[in-house]
Amino acid sequence: MPKPFMQLGGSTLLQQAIERGLSCGTDDTLIVTNADYQFLTRGVISELSDPPKARYLLEPKGRNTAPAIALAALACVHQHGPDVVMLVLPADHLIPDTESFVACALEAARWAMQGELVVFGISPSAPETGFGYIEVEQPGRETQKARRFVEKPDMATAQQYLASGRYYWNSGMFCFTAGTILQALGQHAPQVLEAAEKAWSSATHKGDVTTFEAHAFGLQPDISIDYAVMERASNVTLVPARFGWSDVGSWPAVAQAHPADASGNTLVPADDAEFVTVDTHNTHVQIESHGPKVVATVGVRDLVIVDTPDALLVAHKSVAQKVKIVVDTLKERGHDSTQLPAAVHRPWGTYATLKEEGGYKVKRITVRPGQSISLQYHHQRAEQWVVVQGIAMVQIGDQEHRTLPGQYRYIPLKEKHRLTNVGEGELVLIEVQCGGYLGEDDIVRLADTYGRV
Repeated sequence: MPKPFMQLGGSTLLQQAIERGLSCGTDDTLIVTNADYQFLTRGVISELSDPPKARYLLEPKGRNTAPAIALAALACVHQHGPDVVMLVLPADHLIPDTESFVACALEAARWAMQGELVVFGISPSAPETGFGYIEVEQPGRETQKARRFVEKPDMATAQQYLASGRYYWNSGMFCFTAGTILQALGQHAPQVLEAAEKAWSSATHKGDVTTFEAHAFGLQPDISIDYAVMERASNVTLVPARFGWSDVGSWPAVAQAHPADASGNTLVPADDAEFVTVDTHNTHVQIESHGPKVVATVGVRDLVIVDTPDALLVAHKSVAQKVKIVVDTLKERGHDSTQLPAAVHRPWGTYATLKEEGGYKVKRITVRPGQSISLQYHHQRAEQWVVVQGIAMVQIGDQEHRTLPGQYRYIPLKEKHRLTNVGEGELVLIEVQCGGYLGEDDIVRLADTYGRV
């Protein structure tokens, strides 16, 4: 799963970020995310005890933080005017101390209302080479002007930064008014602002969702807000973070976010997973499984072990950052199975592929109460649905069939069909696809509750 949807401490990082913003008294939650994550994000928000009325800017593709912030600023000006204060929070950070965060955010807002571009700086605890740094004039923990932004250093340089006391890690969290950041973009990165304005002018606004025309959106430069503005502007103020912070940027960082046993091991099970550890120390084990699984470790130390239904990672904690090389290698080989998590979320529920071989695929499908898949048909596959939990209404052609656990329905090739959960609980069924091509793009939607036609 993308980091924002990882569960840490009982909730997702995205949920924690939203709650963090709400704790600051924000009255408008604006979420910029990929279009593919819209319904997964809505699901996270629906689980909050007091869900905010969020608005969504849905990107057809990633274009880095400068275009994302530019579009968000245009949306804020459109909704509230140029003087509205924007608190920009990446949705993949771990910040346990909300009270201290709120105090820093309110301080940042005061500076933002004075026309400053505010960045939250993290006091470095080690000579970390994986973060960018920000230099200030004087050592100390006081709010002051940012002198310069510097790129990720080598180890010797990082050690010098740490010793000087004048450098902070760049957290990637910002605060400014919408008018101030748009003015700064116009001055320092006019090409970013111009492209964002064109993308905004061709956008479609429907309810709480803004979608963008793919060509206009893709013309935006792929550039970070640091490169585009922060490194060039003279009105940048740094507020030192007086709270614990982690960007959960590696598997060892994930391990640190979980409680350890007496041997320093952090064990994160899936449902029905059972661990057996023998002479195992300082090892992180994380499991995702479709069914019961026993995981045993014997005589190992300082490892990260991540086991999912379609992949297994075993790495030493000292070189866990090199997992990026694995991802790059898989991309070079044209390997695409890492593009989908074990359970793929859809607006109506989830599906998980249990087995796939030549000519057939087996899925486990869940549908939330009252929800339904689109009315659709397939050119190259037939399907059989077996209900194992709940009550389904299955439309095949123009006929509807109430279907109970243990009953099945056959959907012939090119026959229109729809599945609806008419029970009070979750609907679970097993789908068997048979055909010469079983890709997810072999679908023709005729009608859809979620506007995907």
